[in-house]
Amino acid sequence: MTKRDWIRKSTIGLLLSTSLLLGGQVGQAASYSQNSAMSETIVHTAKSLIGKDYQYKAEGPESFGSAQFATYVYKQAGMRIANTMTALYSGGTPVGRNELQAGDLLFFSSSGGSKPTYMGIYIGGGQFVYSSQREDQVVLKQLSDYASKFLGARRYVATASAAPKASSSNESVSSIADQIIRIGEKYLGTPYKYGSSSNTTSTFDCSSFTQRVFREAGITLPRDSRQQSTVGKTVSKSQLKKGDLIFMRSSGSSSDRITHVAIYAGDGKILHTYGKPGVTYSTFFGTNWEKRVVTIKRVIPE
Repeated sequence: MTKRDWIRKSTIGLLLSTSLLLGGQVGQAASYSQNSAMSETIVHTAKSLIGKDYQYKAEGPESFGSAQFATYVYKQAGMRIANTMTALYSGGTPVGRNELQAGDLLFFSSSGGSKPTYMGIYIGGGQFVYSSQREDQVVLKQLSDYASKFLGARRYVATASAAPKASSSNESVSSIADQIIRIGEKYLGTPYKYGSSSNTTSTFDCSSFTQRVFREAGITLPRDSRQQSTVGKTVSKSQLKKGDLIFMRSSGSSSDRITHVAIYAGDGKILHTYGKPGVTYSTFFGTNWEKRVVTIKRVIPE
């Protein structure tokens, strides 16, 4: 081989490698862009409603309760979340005040207690929008003026907190999926408890388990199964890959209301938690689990 031929082949090899690497990053960037656009829509909608009336538990569009304001705004961005303050505060991904991103939900206590009494939507720049009972309308405020009443924040828009990371040649989709399964396996036998806190690993419900496992693998998911089903890429059963999330309806139900989520572990098995087994493996194909499928999502960047 001449020196010229060697240089030409090496250049082609380098271009192919770069193309494959960038292809993976483009997939991640697309996912990030989608969630970034959702955050922007949430912020735009929240700001557009400033001046609308406050009304206890009103769901809009002309007047709003505190929690219902957030529910309405998220719905306009194509995302369904709970419509009570208690449920919203117990769900999502907890984030610190110095980690806030546009679209995060903020919770406050007017009495200084541990339970929120009102809430708002962070829009960036140290500002938030909320439906104020005292001012009888939707208002824009500086977060710094409410520091003494601030309880915490929750993130519901998955992966909106950071731009996609470049994948190394060793960090393939398959290796991330393997990592997710290894993380899940360390919790085998952990008891099931409906409504388990996202901050504990002593018990799980189905969606707090998937949220925890993916979080430890570096992927942010919303708190409950219906919210989790709104992110990622929809795939068919014939396209199932290890690490995909499988969303299911209740046993015997004809409704497509999602009540359960499991991780596809490969080899026809799912890794999930329910009832007395707690975190366990189950056979998927040819079982009632398969019959209950509503949708399947791939959230591992491709």
